[in-house]
Amino acid sequence: MTIRYPRPLRPGDTIGVTAPSAGVATPLHRRLLHAADVVRAKGYDVRLGETPTGEGIVSAPADVRAAELTTMLTDPAVRAVVPPWGGELATDLLGRLDWDALAADPTWLVGYSDISTVQLPLTLRTGVATLHGQNLMDTPYDVPAGLLGWWEVASAAQEGEELVQRSPRRYRSSGWDDYENEPQVSTWTLDAAGSWLRLDGEDPAAPVDVQGRVIGGCLETVSLLAGTPYGDVARFAAEHAPEGLVVYLDILEWDAFAVGRALWAMRHAGWFDAANAVLVSRTHAPDGDGFSQHDAVRDALGDLGIPLLADVECGHVPPYLALVNGALARVQHGPEESAITQRLVP
Repeated sequence: MTIRYPRPLRPGDTIGVTAPSAGVATPLHRRLLHAADVVRAKGYDVRLGETPTGEGIVSAPADVRAAELTTMLTDPAVRAVVPPWGGELATDLLGRLDWDALAADPTWLVGYSDISTVQLPLTLRTGVATLHGQNLMDTPYDVPAGLLGWWEVASAAQEGEELVQRSPRRYRSSGWDDYENEPQVSTWTLDAAGSWLRLDGEDPAAPVDVQGRVIGGCLETVSLLAGTPYGDVARFAAEHAPEGLVVYLDILEWDAFAVGRALWAMRHAGWFDAANAVLVSRTHAPDGDGFSQHDAVRDALGDLGIPLLADVECGHVPPYLALVNGALARVQHGPEESAITQRLVP
């Protein structure tokens, strides 16, 4: 079996906005509407669903969210679906989705955080590529030099084109922008310096150069899919990734002990059996008593004999890499530069 990619975005295509998890509260609607206008300014039509303005833990009942997501992903006029952001409980959609129908005419599903709860199973079960990157509310931000916006990746000119991204080696040390009072904010505050770090016991300055199919998501949500029909990474590797895998994980808020337990559960479920490297996000999540976030990665994965790279821009700490689940990637890291090159090949 091979990876299937949605066709590249073209000017005039429709971008669907639905909220499979959380909606946007009323005080932040101006940011939502501004973000939609930014997408229009890039040359696309925008179809705003009913769920994005729903309030509460989830934007609407599960059946309503599943139906709107399905409608957008199966409408031939909609070429990408970009939720406003993540949330908490997208897992309640998994048994309500017709995966074969979603894969019949692939459409880009874009986002991160709880959106990866749906993205990951879509790629694992069907071989359809999905795009872990900025969500709609992040789209107005200027993309830092070296990185790519989701719209740039989704509009890649041709199959096989190389999409190169390099770490800017700067990040936001704390806090979030005030969308209520500054709905048009467009510049990231990247006030701290920091590079990727090797955690695998090798010389920290030793270069990394590995390849594999990209797969991953938000640790707090996708780790709970391990051992279920929605998180069978080992089967995906056997069917779609003879080259092996590059597994990336976004750590949001779990403390180091919870992260360590999750990584062990994923390891027991075969998540890292075919991994050629594991990338772990930079995180503001707390350490444990005498046990750091980096310790959790070393404890669970340190004896795999593969590169373990931490503080990668694949999490909730800005800025964000745009990573295509299913793409063939080359990961390179050294003292002077850290980069990932993706090719959208079957």
